[in-house]
Amino acid sequence: MKKFCLILFCLFGLPFHFFAQDQVHPHLEYLTSNQLAGRETGTEGIHLAATYIENVFKKNKVQALYTTYRDSFDIKKNVGYNIIGLVEGSDAKLKDELILIGAHYDHIGVFKEVAGDSIANGANDNASGTVAVMELAKHFAKNPPKRSLVFVLFAAEEMGLVGSKHLAKRMKKENQNIYAVFNIEMIGVAMKNKSFSAYMTGFEMSNFAEKFNAYAGAEVLGFLPEAKNYQLFKRSDNYPFYQEFKVPSQTVSTFDFTNYDYYHHVNDEAAELDIQHIQSLIEAFIPGLEGMANADEKEIKLN
Repeated sequence: MKKFCLILFCLFGLPFHFFAQDQVHPHLEYLTSNQLAGRETGTEGIHLAATYIENVFKKNKVQALYTTYRDSFDIKKNVGYNIIGLVEGSDAKLKDELILIGAHYDHIGVFKEVAGDSIANGANDNASGTVAVMELAKHFAKNPPKRSLVFVLFAAEEMGLVGSKHLAKRMKKENQNIYAVFNIEMIGVAMKNKSFSAYMTGFEMSNFAEKFNAYAGAEVLGFLPEAKNYQLFKRSDNYPFYQEFKVPSQTVSTFDFTNYDYYHHVNDEAAELDIQHIQSLIEAFIPGLEGMANADEKEIKLN
């Protein structure tokens, strides 16, 4: 596949993006290992996950937004950490307009035992989204767009969106200029019989999906009725930013309630995920995000 893409590029000048499988899979394997004990916020396991993400950012020359990568907050007599990286925009004027790309990296820790296993390793929920954010940060660190990109791995999503609520309030007080929020949640398996690659929550609230697909030149994002029926727009880390900033702030996912049996289950393991699907979806996200980040005007707007 990689050789074929290189031939196309050389012969026809066609742009392409390629992620080696050995990048996505090891991230998933580590984040879902029993050593991390389900990545519950406030535990040693999520501290190990945070350190791992920080090291990936450092290796790929993703800057820290603040003094360090860690944005800390108190929760239930413990400390939680959002991990935040920055790719500064290349345009002197547009770089102050931030596009936030996020996913939660926490899970529920130890859970109901099944066949002797009580660690809920959270592969689909949400190591899959975490890996996507890390890989996108890696790509854009090498290819900075005009607007600045903020890459956030949220903690304490499973405890009530605590990490994203904290950060949204902090960034609002700082008067940060957030253009849009692109949150990634549970993308480990593909949907079936859909014309689009992933669905977007709050689909009807903005022209986000329409413009994103136009930038990508493909039907990447679509509408899933169940997302509206279950009010998923309000149930992930995009929502606090919508509340604080009233900007397009939405989540993308491929978990459609029929294609994965292990939501909040100890069998949510890396072996159950489709690595090729995750890679392909990350690649599909890139041109849409590039279009957003390089457009001369803010074209994505609330309805």
